[in-house]
Amino acid sequence: MSAPRDSYDVVVVGAGIAGCTAARLYGQQGLRVALVERRADPADYKRMCTHFIQPSATPVIERLGLAPLIEAAGGVRNALDTWTRWGWIRVPEPDDGSRPPYGYSIRRQTLDPLLRTLATDTPGVELMLARTAERLTTADGRFAGVVVKGIDGCERELAARLVVAADGRNSRLGELAEVRAKVRPNNRFMYFAYYRDLELTSGEKGQLWILEPETAIAYPNDDGVSLVACCIDRRRLAAFKRDPESSFTRHVEALPLGPKIAAAERVSPLLGKLEMPNSSRRPAVSGLAFIGDAAMTADPLWAVGCGWAFQSAEWLVDCTAEALVTGLDLDPALNRYRKRHRSQLAGFYFQTSSYSTARKLLPHERLLLSSAAKDPAMARRFTAFGEGLISLGELLSPRSLGRAVWVVLGHRVSSMLPRPGPEPGADGS
Repeated sequence: MSAPRDSYDVVVVGAGIAGCTAARLYGQQGLRVALVERRADPADYKRMCTHFIQPSATPVIERLGLAPLIEAAGGVRNALDTWTRWGWIRVPEPDDGSRPPYGYSIRRQTLDPLLRTLATDTPGVELMLARTAERLTTADGRFAGVVVKGIDGCERELAARLVVAADGRNSRLGELAEVRAKVRPNNRFMYFAYYRDLELTSGEKGQLWILEPETAIAYPNDDGVSLVACCIDRRRLAAFKRDPESSFTRHVEALPLGPKIAAAERVSPLLGKLEMPNSSRRPAVSGLAFIGDAAMTADPLWAVGCGWAFQSAEWLVDCTAEALVTGLDLDPALNRYRKRHRSQLAGFYFQTSSYSTARKLLPHERLLLSSAAKDPAMARRFTAFGEGLISLGELLSPRSLGRAVWVVLGHRVSSMLPRPGPEPGADGS
């Protein structure tokens, strides 16, 4: 017997950041949306996350109407100082008194329920909890819906012109559709913990350490709780695992101007993420699109996952909503989404997944980091790339590299010049 059948304009599988963003934006276009979530508790949240939302996602957050909710919940407007062996990369405050671009740092236990409530309060959006995707349906050579199963074992077919996979890195829909991810290795592992009343030498700003090849991050979140994380060379995994607590403490205490975790209250167990592969899959095929981690995941050091979830969902809606509302052919719209996703994220993904192999810095990377530690303009440019505000092409443009060379050479020349001695007679002679 076939499962009972309901029809929607869009079926979104996964009610995390990406899925809820897509559902709300589609609902605001007057579309009927089924939002399917395998977990039963609407207040559930993602546990393994660095909680840093890049500034490039702030316009989406504001469009959703989520920004005031994050602010009311204590979310922190974030920024980072970056340590390198050439010095700290710090973006100076604007001369006109305005604030540089910012994202938000907010724990998922706070963010996820807020966003899920916002999505399900949107007219046209129906949340279906405790249901898992069992199989995809097809019609006329394209994907045309999902069969879901409830905890009672009953199945229901959800038909739609578009199915959206927002079900994470190991996407069940990707497996069912045989749209497999391409995986690039990450030769680091991560340990992290949360601390209350942790004092950072950067004040309200977070900190990132590029230690070559290891890295670390620390930044405040909501409710006075800060995250401290270390990304360690995989060759040290066996030694680290013999005593993770002591190894983590030693690593953090050795950070230049690092946080004093011994003076703060730890409010979580020490958490470990031993496998962190980079992965990407084709963002869309006929009748099926992938957003968030289901489309692409990169090294968590750069904390891009939350931001990419917001942004990729918005790109998909902006590219496809008109076709869904008017009944136009959906394939050209999905092709536009594929191209936009690639143009926006492929360069960053390539750069960060390459660095995640724990290799040494390449010459152009040393040049950029060195110049950014010496020059405010290069500091702004490097930070803007890390925040997702400029592309890899813009970071590596002839103008950008030319300024970097000028800064580094100028610094070397000035350091080689003789220092002026005391004025004649200044020493009493």
